[in-house]
Amino acid sequence: MAEPQFTAKGVRIERWPRSLTRAGEVRIEDGRLSLLTSYGREIDSAPVTSVRAGRPWFAKPDETVATVNGTRYRLTMDGPARGPKDRTSGPGGFLDALKRATKDR
Repeated sequence: MAEPQFTAKGVRIERWPRSLTRAGEVRIEDGRLSLLTSYGREIDSAPVTSVRAGRPWFAKPDETVATVNGTRYRLTMDGPARGPKDRTSGPGGFLDALKRATKDR
């Protein structure tokens, strides 16, 4: 199995208006985006080419919105650990990794 292109743990995953998990995992691996619960159970997954993600103007700095299989999820991740310019973790890292994975396909 290949190394994941992006992994974020401790992610709050919400499907409006309800929280699905407060310590979930977002993973991009082998051209698929997977949203997992804290126990590792899959909430939803889809090929990266069919996932839409972005940061709406009203979102907090640690939030992003992803549409997976037609369902909108709000993903709240910890911000970058090394300061605001670091985009390797948090929502910026997620969006960059999704863009790279889509470009590779």
